[in-house]
Amino acid sequence: MTVLTWSDDRVEQLKKLWEAGLSASQIAAELGNVTRNAVIGKVHRLGLSGRAKAPSTAAPRQRKARPAQHMMRVARPVSRGNTALAHAFEVELEPDPVAYDNVVPMSQRLSLLELNEATCHWPVGDPSSPEFFFCGGKALAGLPYCAHHSRVAYQPAADRRRPAHKPPTR
Repeated sequence: MTVLTWSDDRVEQLKKLWEAGLSASQIAAELGNVTRNAVIGKVHRLGLSGRAKAPSTAAPRQRKARPAQHMMRVARPVSRGNTALAHAFEVELEPDPVAYDNVVPMSQRLSLLELNEATCHWPVGDPSSPEFFFCGGKALAGLPYCAHHSRVAYQPAADRRRPAHKPPTR
């Protein structure tokens, strides 16, 4: 590895090139046997700042016109006017798995030591709390969970993926 010492001549040349607006890479190429990072380090050590803009960057560049892109708008329910008279729609939601877990019969709840192949291994609650338990329901053949918890745990891949958005047609 060659150690480069910055001679007074090289430092003066660096200052002139920096004030002329050349980049650190261009200065490194001009000086030869020095890297861009060495030039940047020397510029900072010398305290050089505010340099002239290179002639090519003095004038702002014109931006290319981009073709108009079609934006996809998501339809939202519109409420205009007096909303007090608007129809109230009831939406039927799927039962909340957490709420279902809370209604596991006391006689069905099991501890870790009571689990076997025929019982549901679905954990309910915080494992560090004394109220923690496993579902204990009848497990489906070959699965560790009952029918309800199997539906929660094993969702078809198509249901997990987001639906593909199609551009609106006019």
